[in-house]
Amino acid sequence: MIGKNSLFGPIDPAPEAGYQDPPARKGFFTDTSICIGCKACEVACKEWNEVPDDGFDLLGMSYDNTGSLSADTWRHVAFIEQQKPLGNQEPGLRQPTVDLGMPSMGPAMDTGTTATLTEERPDFRWLMSSDVCKHCTHAACLDVCPTGSLFRTEFGTVVVQPDICNGCGYCVPACPYGVIERRQGDKGTKNVGIAQKCTLCYDRLDSGQRPACAQACPTESIQFGDVDELRERANARVEKLHGAGVMDARLYGNDPNDGVGGAGAFFLLLDEPEVYGFPPDPVVTTRDLPQMYGRAVTAAVALLAGAAVSFLGRRK
Repeated sequence: MIGKNSLFGPIDPAPEAGYQDPPARKGFFTDTSICIGCKACEVACKEWNEVPDDGFDLLGMSYDNTGSLSADTWRHVAFIEQQKPLGNQEPGLRQPTVDLGMPSMGPAMDTGTTATLTEERPDFRWLMSSDVCKHCTHAACLDVCPTGSLFRTEFGTVVVQPDICNGCGYCVPACPYGVIERRQGDKGTKNVGIAQKCTLCYDRLDSGQRPACAQACPTESIQFGDVDELRERANARVEKLHGAGVMDARLYGNDPNDGVGGAGAFFLLLDEPEVYGFPPDPVVTTRDLPQMYGRAVTAAVALLAGAAVSFLGRRK
């Protein structure tokens, strides 16, 4: 039975998919303010899920060798350099209580004098963020899959079954985040031609373990748990950063009333979503179906009414 929010809006996805008494919805909260760009999450994801490597050469645009999420990169760490001072309130910098006698990063370096770390800061900063599949409440990839390869798990996540996927690729353009892709490679590569993306380590969840990326993260930038609890934790973290003067801190993907009904993986950002390569207002493709059906029905009624009037007019 189709409910009010079956196609868009806030729902609990596992019960909506037909599970009886499922466990609490699981997901990720990625706090980019404490990400150090170590890429341990990328490596752990590849090792556990047997995801093939996709190059070891830097791209020339940042300290990055993967560039974006793909069939061969289920976790991607972005390095974003900005011409913006990194204030004392930003992560990783604390006001020293004593004069360390260290050289300054400012003009003092040129004069040979010494200055404390409390003086002028460099005029740039690094933003680092570990991106992943959002495991949307309303997943467009799941909606358009013709074979049932994509399915909703009891944890509310979205997983690809490679033995069922026929490689049609309908899910690729449907995803508003550009996450899912078909794998390319030679005959020795696993699952060539099959749609691939993060599974939130479904096999580990089934055994009561944390996903590999969250397990490997040394700063706990990637936090795993119940989505409702993570949202409360994320809201508290934003309030704390605002109180510390980091007014650019904001949450992305945690609003159940957004275009995908809220994501199962959401992020704390220190700038606009576009800076991190995220769409500012993602929308699931099924959101407009009721309106489309309504207009189609209206058009059909109008055509029938016109045909009836024409037919009755001829009989007179």
